Amino acid sequence: MDTPLSTIAVVGLGTMGIGIAEVLARAGREVIGIDVSDAAARQAVAALEASTARAVKKERITEGERLDALARFRTFSDLQAVADAQLVIEVVPESYEIKQQLFRELDAIVSPTTILATGTNALSVIRLAAESQHPERVLGLHFFNPAPAMKLVEVVSSVLTAPPAVEAVTELARDLGKEPVAVGDRPGFVADGLLFGYLNQAAAMYEANYASREDIDAAMKLGCGLPMGPLALLDLIGVDTARTVLEAMYSASHDRLHAPAPILKQLSEAGLTGRKAGRGFYTYMAPGSQTVVPDAQTPLESAGAKAGRTVRSVGVAGSGTMASGIAEVFAKAGHDVVLAARSQEKADTAKRRIAKSLERSVTKGRLTAQARDETLGRITAAGSLDSFADVDLAVEAVAEDLAVKQQLFGTLDKICKPGAVLATTTSSLPVVACARATSRPQDVIGMHFFNPAPAMKLVEVVRTVLTADDVHATVREVCRKIRKHPVDCGDRAGFIVNALLFPYLNNAIKMVEEHYATLDDIDAAMKLGGGYPMGPFELLDVVGLDVSLAIEKVLHGEFRDPGLAPAPLLEHLVAAGCLGRKTGRGFREYARR
Repeated sequence: MDTPLSTIAVVGLGTMGIGIAEVLARAGREVIGIDVSDAAARQAVAALEASTARAVKKERITEGERLDALARFRTFSDLQAVADAQLVIEVVPESYEIKQQLFRELDAIVSPTTILATGTNALSVIRLAAESQHPERVLGLHFFNPAPAMKLVEVVSSVLTAPPAVEAVTELARDLGKEPVAVGDRPGFVADGLLFGYLNQAAAMYEANYASREDIDAAMKLGCGLPMGPLALLDLIGVDTARTVLEAMYSASHDRLHAPAPILKQLSEAGLTGRKAGRGFYTYMAPGSQTVVPDAQTPLESAGAKAGRTVRSVGVAGSGTMASGIAEVFAKAGHDVVLAARSQEKADTAKRRIAKSLERSVTKGRLTAQARDETLGRITAAGSLDSFADVDLAVEAVAEDLAVKQQLFGTLDKICKPGAVLATTTSSLPVVACARATSRPQDVIGMHFFNPAPAMKLVEVVRTVLTADDVHATVREVCRKIRKHPVDCGDRAGFIVNALLFPYLNNAIKMVEEHYATLDDIDAAMKLGGGYPMGPFELLDVVGLDVSLAIEKVLHGEFRDPGLAPAPLLEHLVAAGCLGRKTGRGFREYARR
C-alpha cells in the first residue's frame, strides 16, 4: 500500500462527493467520479464548474488552476471505471445495505492493494469492512461540509485496518492542506459525536415551544460566536441525515441526549429535509437554495406588541466585571446610570474600571474623547442601594447565589418606585425565585447579558409566569436601544445558550475520560470541523471549571437526565483546585502572570 495516491475515485456525487472531488482535483490528483446515471454525472460536472468559478471570483484559485482541476475530473456511471484507482472514497447514502453492496462490488473490480474509504459519519466502519474480502484496507475518511473550506478530516480505523492504509490516507489529507485527526470507530466519531447531540437538544427545545427558531439560532451565534445557529445547520446538513446519525449514536450509547427529537422524524417523513428540499426548520426560496424566505412561522415583531414603560434612568447593583460592563453599555446609549456597590470604595473602583475600558475604546478609535467624557459623566457611583429610589430600571449583577439575590430583591422592592422594572442577570438561577422575594413579581424579569457586556450583542430576556406583558415589552425595547439583540426564553435552567452549550462541553469531557480522543484532537475537531471559535477544553478553561461544574449541576438537577450528570473528571479537577486559566491550571497548564 505504499503506492502514491495519485488516482482517486469518488463514488456518489452529491454535495459532499463534489466537494471532495474538487479538493482532490485542485490538489493535482486525477479524480474519477461515479454516479448512478450519465445525467447525474453531467450534473456533477456542472456543479464542479460552478464551485470552481466561485473560487476564482473570490480569488482563492486562478482561472488556470480552475481549468486544470476540471481537466483532472472525469465522470462515469459505470463502477468499472474505478478499476485503476489507488483509493476509492464512497459517499453514497447512509445505509448499511447500500454501502455493503458497494464494497462487495468494489472487491471484484479494484486491485487488492486499493484502499477503500467510507465517508460515513454514522455507521460502523468495521461492519462495512467485514463485507470486503480485504478488510485490512477499509477505513473511514470523513470530510466536513463544505469540503473545500473545512480543514478537518477524521481518519477512522477499525481493529482490522492495516497501519499502512491509515498512514497513506493521513499523508494524503496533509497533502490536501487538511488537518487529519485519528479517531476510533464509533458513531459520530469526534466532531459529529459532539455536534449532533447539541443539534438534537436544539431541535427538542424548539419542538417544546420554549423559544423560537430565530431566537435559538441567534442565541448560539451571538452568545457563543458560532458560524451558524443549530436549526439552520440542521437544515444545511439535512434533517434526515441528522436523524440517521443520532439513531446510530443512540443505539451505541443509549444516552437520551442522542435519542432523536420526534420533530426530526416528523420533518424527515414529510420530506421536509432542509435546504435540499427547500424546507426544513426554515423555508427556502427553492430546493438547494440558501436564501430563507418568510413563512407562517416567521415572527412578526409588530403583531400584538404591548406598550412598554419609559426607561430613562438605570440602576446597576454590583461592582464586578459584569456590573461595570452593563453600566458602561447603558451609559454609552445615553441613559443616566447609578452604579451601586456595598461600599462607596467598591463603587468608585468599578467606575474607574469603566473609565479604563472607555479609554481603551478611545485608543482603538471606537470612541471619541468627547463621547468618553459624556459617557463617564452619566455614571454616578454610589455606596448604597438607596440611590435607586428614582430609577426606572434596576439591574442586579451580584454574586450567583440565590440567597444573596433574594435579599437584594427584597431591598429593591422597598427602595424602588412603583412601576420600576427589576431585572436579574442570573445565568443559571430561577428568575421567579427572585421575583417571589418582592411584593411585585409582575415587575421582575431576567436580562442575561454575556461577558464582556460591552462587546457581546446577546441578551437573553427571561420572563416568568408572573412577568407582566408591558415589562417584557419594556425590556425588549431597552435592549434594542442599547444595541443588543434580545432573545426570548422561559424561566428554565440554562435558558437557551447554557442549556445547549454545557451538555456539549460535558460530553467532550466524557470523550477524554473514555480515552476515545485527546484534548488537542477534540479541540481541533470542533474548530476545524465545526467552525467553532474555540475548542471545548479551551472554552472550559476560560469559563472556569468551577463555574462550569455549577451550571452542569443546575441543569442535571432541573432536568434529571442521567446524560446531564457532570463528568467525574470535571468534579475531580474542581476538587483539586484546577479551575482553568484563573488558577493557572485546568484541563491544560498556563503560564503564571
